[in-house]
Amino acid sequence: MVSENTIDRIIVIVLDGVGAGECPDSAEYGDAGSNSLGNTARTIGGINLPNMGAIGLGNITEIEGVPPRKETLGAYGKMQEKSKGKGSIVGHWELMGIHTQKPMPTYPDGFPDDLLEEFTRRTGRGVLGNIAASGTEIIKVHGIEHMRTGDLIVYTSADSVFQIAANEAVIPLKELYSICKIAREILQGEHAVGRVIARPFVGDSPENFTRTSGRHDYPVSAPSATLMDLLLEYGYSVYATGKIDDLFGHRGITKTHHTVDNKESTDALIDFLGVSFKGLLFSNLIETDMIYGHRNNPEGYAKKIEEFDQRIPEIRKNMKPQDLAMIVADHGVDPTTESTDHSREFVPLLVFGPSVKQGVDLGVRSSFADVSATIAENFSLQIPEIGTSFLGDIT
Repeated sequence: MVSENTIDRIIVIVLDGVGAGECPDSAEYGDAGSNSLGNTARTIGGINLPNMGAIGLGNITEIEGVPPRKETLGAYGKMQEKSKGKGSIVGHWELMGIHTQKPMPTYPDGFPDDLLEEFTRRTGRGVLGNIAASGTEIIKVHGIEHMRTGDLIVYTSADSVFQIAANEAVIPLKELYSICKIAREILQGEHAVGRVIARPFVGDSPENFTRTSGRHDYPVSAPSATLMDLLLEYGYSVYATGKIDDLFGHRGITKTHHTVDNKESTDALIDFLGVSFKGLLFSNLIETDMIYGHRNNPEGYAKKIEEFDQRIPEIRKNMKPQDLAMIVADHGVDPTTESTDHSREFVPLLVFGPSVKQGVDLGVRSSFADVSATIAENFSLQIPEIGTSFLGDIT
């Protein structure tokens, strides 16, 4: 049953891959020195983020162009991940109260033969690749052979993923999605990777092979109920934009607007702000991670953060008096380092809204789940075991 609250809606915006500096265990993950925000700003000669800067972004890590401020238009801090890993699923799950204590399996040397034999038997198609690789590069290497034989391009990365690339002229999207579902059924138990990902592309030569927007993720199921599930159980609503639906297997969501385009995701967020409901509005902005971070493009990475920053006044304008917003991230993906994979980093925590106290330093939080703990306390729900609410500090 929905209870009376000072805050009716909480908006959580995930800037995918926007880390805020090396944390105590970064070196254990090979990420010593990573600072997605700081290193990017330094590399390009400064970044212009006046709106997040006004909330306190420059107070949590050194960012050229975003100076620290004594007075801020909201609360600020940074969070360290408690779960094992540095992937999108683990990061988003922890934001919603799930503690992943065992790392999801990774396959830097490729997937086992017996697993791929079962995959081939059930799909009727052979496998090309089976290495850790860049998605744009592996289709250049194997795309022609794939088109000639119909064999599937299978690859992974440093993350826990099983990715299947196929040309839409050879394998239509519907068939590729069915193949991914078969892979998801096979990849259980010790091989329960975080995500099976459909990676369709078009073109007829390595020079013009292009990945399309038909990407679709098939995540492993969350081991227990998330805060989103709990909100629905008690009569609240959960609206989602971006790839939130994929990351949670379409669980715990009232209505979704799926997109992998930041502008469209932000537009949908603003549209949802016009809907009357109580609960959570959960948004993921993926392009910093998917398009620029993984391709070591600091200029493009910075541009996407700046574009989002320019939308904050519009978000504020559409918020109601009983709304509260948080800007966070799920991991880093420092585009200035040699690695093209995710980086284990602190993530930003910026909180704003009509009723949020100004000039509040939330410090260093020990878990991303402090976000779900705060939401849970606001809606009088059970606090996640690993989260500590900061609701009393900001309202």
